[in-house]
Amino acid sequence: MVKKTDRKMERTRRHIRVRRKISGTAERPRLCVYRSNSNIYVQVIDDVAGKTLAQASTLDKEIKTKYSNKAAAKEVGALIAKRAMEKNIKSVVFDRGGYIYHGVVKELAEAAREGGLKF
Repeated sequence: MVKKTDRKMERTRRHIRVRRKISGTAERPRLCVYRSNSNIYVQVIDDVAGKTLAQASTLDKEIKTKYSNKAAAKEVGALIAKRAMEKNIKSVVFDRGGYIYHGVVKELAEAAREGGLKF
């Protein structure tokens, strides 16, 4: 009998595999992405201190598009870049959260790069 794959568990395994290799520091924090069916969440995290330095999501009032689509990802990427620049964060490590670098995640990353973040 063929068993159905648990997609959440597979994503979690990929995320753990990625997190073994990357970690955020005060000089170069981690830009972490979480994508649900309805929203997109992004955080800039200093893993050494265990602190979130900046965050943005589709739930913010500045974001016009309230869905988890490419248009919303562009807005969230630009917003997180702006908030990171306000706190003098110019370079980050991109953590795609186990998601494929395609579609929504790619649009968010490109918008963050256009906003001035380097990764």
